[in-house]
Amino acid sequence: MRILITGGNGQLGNEWVRYLNKQGVEFIALPSSDLDITDHEDVRRVLSNLKPDRIINCAAYTNVDQAEDEQEKAFAVNEGGVRNLGDYCASNGIKLIHFSTDYVFPGTEEDYKKYPEGYTEDHPTNPINTYGESKLAGEKAIERSGCDYLIIRVSWLCGKFGNNFVKTMLRLASERDQLSVVHDQYGCPTFTQNVVENGWVLLENNISGTYHLTSKGKITWYDFAKEIFTQSKTDVKLEPVSSTEFPVKAKRPSFSLLSTRKIANIPDISLIDWKKGLTNLLAELKS
Repeated sequence: MRILITGGNGQLGNEWVRYLNKQGVEFIALPSSDLDITDHEDVRRVLSNLKPDRIINCAAYTNVDQAEDEQEKAFAVNEGGVRNLGDYCASNGIKLIHFSTDYVFPGTEEDYKKYPEGYTEDHPTNPINTYGESKLAGEKAIERSGCDYLIIRVSWLCGKFGNNFVKTMLRLASERDQLSVVHDQYGCPTFTQNVVENGWVLLENNISGTYHLTSKGKITWYDFAKEIFTQSKTDVKLEPVSSTEFPVKAKRPSFSLLSTRKIANIPDISLIDWKKGLTNLLAELKS
């Protein structure tokens, strides 16, 4: 099996590189500077030369707030780039593994009450910001391409590489005595190491379709921050605030928990509790 990782220098791409190196699997990881997935001809040229059997697409536009001002750019990467990959994969019999987001769902307060275990894979989508719209458009582009695909939706992604909530909280706590974090947005963190380990199980078993992959649990961003500071023994005053007191450009869902019942039924899948995932990550960051 010859694997190509797009977006190989990002948070998730770097995690795949580390994991596949340990597995001794043949792969090549390309940063966006070496493969511009928004360029149809560049995609065709690079993929024709490399001839991969599987493509793991970690290339994405992920700045949620900036996407409101850069809608064209967000859609160019998250829809157009994904369409280019899907079309090439369909024409050449290549499987495409792609990562999407909890933000494809509406995340209303009513849904919090209706779906206590989270959104299932077949729940109607209805994103409330540009980032979510662009990621949903990418999902639909893959489906329309006719390629063999595996779409993995994740939420609140955190890992050793790149920028994420855990790193941001630790950095801010080193600069300030007091922090405010919203307490009315519910979901669950996903840790890149666990994503890759379980993603490899799906890939090895040639699983296709759409799956949700997160940690176990349901928390708010405030709960997450509190546990980060507790486990890291960080002394900072933490204040819970409502979303209305924390204005941002892009509207955020009040509820974006993903149900993992479907993926949990697959043999050898191992979903971890979110606190355990945080413990593992903090140990990695410390080392």
